[in-house]
Amino acid sequence: MFREDTIVAISTPPGEGAIGIVRMSGELSIEIANKIFRQKKNRDLVVSDHRRMLYGHIYKNDSVVDEVLLVPMFSPATYTREDLVEIHCHGGMVPLTEIVKLILENGASMAEPGEFTKRAFLNGRLDLAQAESVMDLIQAKTPQGFEVAYNQLEGHLSGKVDAVRAELLSAMAQLEVCIDYPEEDIEEMTYSEMTDRFKAAEKSVSVLLENSETGRILRDGLSTVIVGKPNVGKSSLLNTLLRESRAIVTDIPGTTRDVIEETLNVRGVPVKLVDTAGIRETEDLVEKLGVERSKAFFNRADLVVFVLNAAEPLSPEDEDIMKYLKNRRAIVLLNKSDLDPVLDEMTLRDRLGSEIPVIKTSLIQEEGIQELEEEIAKMVYGGQISLTERSVVTNLRHQDALRRSAKSLGDALDSCKKGMPYDFLQVDVRNAYDALGEITGETVENDLITKIFSQFCLGK
Repeated sequence: MFREDTIVAISTPPGEGAIGIVRMSGELSIEIANKIFRQKKNRDLVVSDHRRMLYGHIYKNDSVVDEVLLVPMFSPATYTREDLVEIHCHGGMVPLTEIVKLILENGASMAEPGEFTKRAFLNGRLDLAQAESVMDLIQAKTPQGFEVAYNQLEGHLSGKVDAVRAELLSAMAQLEVCIDYPEEDIEEMTYSEMTDRFKAAEKSVSVLLENSETGRILRDGLSTVIVGKPNVGKSSLLNTLLRESRAIVTDIPGTTRDVIEETLNVRGVPVKLVDTAGIRETEDLVEKLGVERSKAFFNRADLVVFVLNAAEPLSPEDEDIMKYLKNRRAIVLLNKSDLDPVLDEMTLRDRLGSEIPVIKTSLIQEEGIQELEEEIAKMVYGGQISLTERSVVTNLRHQDALRRSAKSLGDALDSCKKGMPYDFLQVDVRNAYDALGEITGETVENDLITKIFSQFCLGK
């Protein structure tokens, strides 16, 4: 599971840039650096150089490979808690690749994806929730998403989880004593006391779960699909939200024959926007395939934006789409409101009910866009979450663990109510405790750890 050799990888994205970084970690890092790096004073790296940026050149034998800045970091005060070296060179692939090859020739091995962070976890610098937040930071699509990920990296979520686990561990210890030494004169917990403790733990877990859907959206983005019959303004909506002409707009129905995907920031919410082919019956093979893809995106989207033409009565295609909006998170746009209205909001309310927002828009005049953005933000935040909340759950794996923990605590409370033997309570509390441990990595399987870090980028 854990190899102890020295690893190396390029830590900056591939391509051309002013600066590229090669990262090396392991017990041979300083030794290899001393072999290939020469400073002006031609001396070896020493502990007093820790975290200092040193100017010099990388050499292969007596030939200069590149002019660099090198930062040596000595264990244990490093990202991996191992000796670690970063080489800042010119950002083209040639110098980066040549430096990596030179390090490999001197005894290092190529790092696996996420191996630097994996070593930070295995060496105790980060728990698993903190380690996972590293990729969330890198992939954050909005400042709000970055803030949530940073708070998780700082350990705020882990602290909440650890506090609940500590309470459950205390309860298990007391139950264990009562089970193992029933004849001894030991003060037992009453079922009332156990109920109070389990309810407090369940409430703490529930609080974390309450904001988890918002957290997931801030991390992964709100999957939003724009649907409607052809020529109602779907592509115009995409272009208006993006502030650019991303989709072709014409008066010819069926112009969009495939889905177009873009990501944008709407009031701090990362929105993965999909403009779909108009949903209608068609004999055109290409358009028919586009309609099928539109339906697939419709079925799995977090949010459906249904666009209607206010200047036309409801069509059979509109009626078909409206059937699928019930019990879905949806917003209806009554577009082309600058024209003489034929379809009004009251007609839609009769069909859709009061829960689905209806917004009048004129996309050609960019009217109604602010109201749409406000409604999207309202749907995501829902008045439930403030970004000052430091322990927002963003990860589906964490959500699942919290749900299983909450269920086990519910089972424990049910057992208390029925006066079940302590052995039954112990099983339920242990299950809740272990489920929470999966979040921080205390009770997670090795195979899952490997899978999690394999999804990281190389060099992180």
